Parts: sequence; C-alpha cells; structure tokens
Amino acid sequence: MLAKSRRVEGFWFQPPGIRMRPYASSVTLAPYGADGWQGEVKPLDERGTFFLPIKPNPDGSGSAFLVDVEANRGIFQQVKPVSLEGSTVRLFGNERGETLQRVLFEGQYAEGKVIFPNLRPLIDATYDFEKDEDSSSAFYPRGKPPARYRYTPPVKLDDGWPVATLEEVGIERGAIESFVQMLIDQPITSVRDPQIHAVLIARHGKLVLEEYFHGHHRDQPHDLRSASKSWVAVLIGAAMQAGIPIKLNTPLYQTMLGELPADLDPRKRAMTLEHLLTMTAGYDCTDRGDNRPGDEDVMQSQTEEPDWYQYTLKVPMVSMPGEKIVYCSLEPHLAGGVLEKVAKEPLPELFDRLVARPLHMGTYHLQITPTGTAYGGGRHHFLPRDFMKLAQLMMNDGKWGAKQITTKEWARKSTAALRDISPEQQYGYLWNSKEYPYKDQKVRGYFAAGNGGQIFMAIPDLDLAITFLGGNYSDGETLRIPQRVFIPKNILPAVK
Repeated sequence: MLAKSRRVEGFWFQPPGIRMRPYASSVTLAPYGADGWQGEVKPLDERGTFFLPIKPNPDGSGSAFLVDVEANRGIFQQVKPVSLEGSTVRLFGNERGETLQRVLFEGQYAEGKVIFPNLRPLIDATYDFEKDEDSSSAFYPRGKPPARYRYTPPVKLDDGWPVATLEEVGIERGAIESFVQMLIDQPITSVRDPQIHAVLIARHGKLVLEEYFHGHHRDQPHDLRSASKSWVAVLIGAAMQAGIPIKLNTPLYQTMLGELPADLDPRKRAMTLEHLLTMTAGYDCTDRGDNRPGDEDVMQSQTEEPDWYQYTLKVPMVSMPGEKIVYCSLEPHLAGGVLEKVAKEPLPELFDRLVARPLHMGTYHLQITPTGTAYGGGRHHFLPRDFMKLAQLMMNDGKWGAKQITTKEWARKSTAALRDISPEQQYGYLWNSKEYPYKDQKVRGYFAAGNGGQIFMAIPDLDLAITFLGGNYSDGETLRIPQRVFIPKNILPAVK
C-alpha cells in the first residue's frame, strides 16, 4: 500500500469464484475518526446471465440457442434443437469440434420455469429459466422495441477526459447516429451474432461519443482479455521514464535467476526483454489450442508449478530469440516479471503509482497469479473510459495532461509496425497496428486488442481514438468485426 496525504492507496485481494480467478481490486482509504480508516471496496461482479431463446418449428419441434451477454460461454456448447417430453426438457447440440449432435443439458419444466440442475461444463450452478417479460432485458442491445437514437455528448466527469460534441471535432453527426442505430437494431438470432457492449470515440484529445449496449454502462469494469497485454508495455515505459533501471537489452535469465545453470540452453542465454515485448522469444508456444508447453491454457491448468514466471523460464525453445514472431501470452507475463525483479516492487503497486493515479483512473481489477502477482498476459478489468486513456497516451507521445508518463521515443516505438504478425497486421511492443483506407490515402491505426472484440485504437494522422468493447469471446472472425468492418466502413468516413 502507498500512503499519500494521509490517504492509503492499495489493493483488496478478491478470492476466486465459480468461474473466476483471483483479482486485486484498487481501493483508497481515507482517515476516519481519530485512529481509523475508511474506504469502499468494489468487488469484481461475477455475472452469469444466460438467455435461452426458443422458437417453435412448423413440424412441432423447437430450435434454440444458449447465450450469455457477459462471457459468450454458449459458443463452446452450441445448442440447436430443443425437445419437451412430459416435463423433461432436453437441449441438443454439439461441443466445438464435434460433428454429431447429442443431449447437452437436461432439465425439468414446472410452473412456467425450466430448471437445469447444472450447465456443466459451462458453469457449475443451478439455473432457473423463465419467460423474459422485461422489454429492457440485457439480451437486447437497447431494449425491445428500442427507442430511436439521438446523439448526446458524453458526460463530463472528474476522470481527466475533456468532452466535446461530434461537430466540434469535425465528425459528421448524422453518420455516427446511423451507425449507433444500426448497433441498436442488431438482432440476436444466434450465439454468433455480433455483441457490441460499448463504443467510444475521442478526437483532438476530447471524448465525443460514449454509448453502451446489452446492459453495460460506464461504471462497469469490462473484461479486456489480451488488450491488457498493452498494459505491460505502457507500464515498462513508465518505469523507464521514472528512472527504474530496466532496458530493452536487459538479459532475461540472468535477471530472473541470477546465477545461470551450466546446462542452460544457449538460446535462452541470448534472450532479452525486447524479445518478450515483440513476441519473438522462441518458446514452444502458439496459444492456438495446440497444447504446446508454453500455451497459456496449459500453464494455467497445471498445478505442479504455481510460480508462472518459473514455469515460463522452463518452457523449451524451438527457435532463436528474434528469429520469428509467435503469439504467446507467457512472454508479456514474463516481461512483467523482469520489471518486478528490477524495480523490487510488485506490479500492481508500480502500475497504480506510475500510471493509474497520474491518469485519474477509477476502480480496476488485475488478474492475480497463484503467487500473488499481476498476470501480464491479460484478462484485467478496467472502466472503458480509463483504459482508452492508454491509446490516447501513446498518441500524445507518452504524455497525459502536463505529466510525461513514458518518453516520446517509447510511445512511438511501442506502437510502430516492427514485424508482421499476420498478412494485414503488424506488431510493436505489445501493440498491434494496421493500415486503413481513408479518402484517397491510407492511415495507420495502432491498438490494444483482446478476445471478444476489445479494441483500443489510436489513429495519429486523424488525431482520433476509438474504443470497442464486445462479448464475442472465442468466436473466430466475429470478434474481429469492429476493427475490420466498423472502423473502416462506419467511423472513418464520418471523420472530416
């Protein structure tokens, strides 16, 4: 904890829930009475709201799908037909990778409710389904029927964001109104339909659009998944600016282990912090579900080594550091470990002191590893307006207000197109980038990206920042619709 002006700034550690890992939640305590302290702890809400739309077919059978607007868990076990025999309700479908349908879930119908004893493996809890009569249900983007959308500028808060209108920053109001109306009218007819939770736009450093859908709102921290990886790059840049002696050529194994084992792979001896930040370390890892020893799911499901830094250090090599780029969540996590080792300060406290407080961030939640440190691979929860500040910070050359958070050089190199991570997308230091057509030219946007459709993008040529939050977790191409479709086709043409 950090004491400042008699206020205590620190973290409350939230234990794991049914489907949730432990989190460190930011909290501030103020003096209370002569010898006390007082503050509000805001735990991360573990939501699980399932919807089961059922449509009768002409032949008397029924079709259905199972969806939850928080985590998209229905994508893993896709329900299709539904049957009712007596009081027994059966949901048929197939798990991802299966071809034959089978009974996925079985429940009982009584007094207008369908009760499922559990929805394992989606969640180990009893669920009671009843007819949803609420026209404002979170199942719909903005209720049923939705009201006609009319633009209003964002609310001015004490969070460091200046606000303005679309017209004041040169964005066509009519085009944006039509776009938001399209999102509001988006039907949810299957588990694979786009689920947009929020869209925010800032231009010339002023927030000009802030809209939420499916029950989400500005005071609700959102699961950012791998967009949180960019959190590590910003924090390392802030540490450098603060004088912490960490450099791109800081040797990884010597820093983490001290004395190097005599039989250490020579390729590991050559590894530096920069290799971790560019995803070029060379570990046996893909994060594509191949069950490689360095895959995130493999590490997080094993129990033999609770220290995820030590686990990663032992992952075998398949290539020389710097030789090729392979997306691997363990590498940014280990980059955070290097910073923690050099700074001799826990990552949550470093982030709070060097980034969160200077950027006037509100409540946030950092995923915590079994050994109690923040996980550098992602899945942190932030308020949408707060995490958007990181994209704006990089576009401001590392400056927020009058405070230089990172150096100008770090902000520019972190977001540069250093390597191709796909045919159309490049990678810097844990920031993605890609080119977009804009009128008769091209502009480059760099962004933090996360599973589900989380996008925090800056387009410096237009002095434009764009945020999308979504719920299409683990849904292939659908989660990429915001950056591949909505930004080039709906937002950029509206920017004058």
